[in-house]
Amino acid sequence: MTPEMIRKMITICNEKIAKKGENVELSFYAFFANKNDDPKTLMQVATWWIQTHKLDHFEKAIKMKLLIENKMDE
Repeated sequence: MTPEMIRKMITICNEKIAKKGENVELSFYAFFANKNDDPKTLMQVATWWIQTHKLDHFEKAIKMKLLIENKMDE
């Protein structure tokens, strides 16, 4: 994933947590607009979410933020 996408994912996690609390869950679709205008990036995130980490469709935003931040350290 690109550094821009990683930053966007962290920002969205932070926004969701701030609005709905630490128990809020999200799916990888939360990082994209309602239309598929960037299929390559969508597939990268979906692969990271589903194949790499074997995550459920919905996961806690706080968990996702930590996973994403760890990705930045790779």
